[in-house]
Amino acid sequence: MTNSIITGIVATFDRDNIDTDQIIPTEYLKSIKKFGFGDFLFDGWRYLDEGKLDMTSDDRSKNNDFILNKEPYTNSTILLTRDNFGCGSSREHAVWALRDFGFKSVIASSFGDIFYNNCFKNSVLPIVLTKEEINHLFKICSTSPTSLEIDLVNKNIKCDDEFSYFFDVKESLLDRIINNLDDVDITLKHKSHIQAFEQKRRSQRPWLFDYSN
Repeated sequence: MTNSIITGIVATFDRDNIDTDQIIPTEYLKSIKKFGFGDFLFDGWRYLDEGKLDMTSDDRSKNNDFILNKEPYTNSTILLTRDNFGCGSSREHAVWALRDFGFKSVIASSFGDIFYNNCFKNSVLPIVLTKEEINHLFKICSTSPTSLEIDLVNKNIKCDDEFSYFFDVKESLLDRIINNLDDVDITLKHKSHIQAFEQKRRSQRPWLFDYSN
C-alpha cells in the first residue's frame, strides 16, 4: 500500500529546540515494544499528573490548555514547529510516540540529525522549509484549524489554492515513506543478490558450513 499524499489538521508548536526528552520522557523508554507510545507524547505538557507505562491517556489528568487536548487537534496528522526539532538524545521512541499519536509529517525549519533519520525509518515525513515559509504557515495555521495537503511525489505542500511550497527530500528516503518501508524491507529488496552471494560463499568455503564438529 502506497502513501503518496498526506492530508490532515495541523497542530502548531511555536517553540525552538524541542528535544526528544520533551517529546517523550525517559521513564517511558523501559518498554521493549516499538508501538504504544502515543499516549505518552509530550507527556510533561499534555498532562497534569505523573504517568506510568500501564496508564492510557484516558486515565490521566489532562492539561486542557495544551493544543493536542483540544478538538480538532486531537486528530492532527501534521505537526508544525520551528528550529532544531528533535534535538537531544538519539532515542527512537520520540518518533514512535509521534507516529503512534497519528502524526504522519513534521514541518520545521531544521531538525536534530538523528531524529531526522529516525523519522524515515518509522513512516513519519520530516519536511524542512525556510524560516520565512514557516512564519507564513504559522500565521495561517495558528488562527483557526487548518488542513494541509502534502504531495510526496511532487514534493509540495498546499493549502487549498492559497499557496504551494516545494520541499526537498532524497528520493530514496521518500520511497520509504511512500511504500512504508523499514530497514529490513530495504534489505530484502536485495534478497536475490544476498542468496546468490550465500550460495557462492557456500561453494567456495564449504568448511564454514560444516556443523558436524
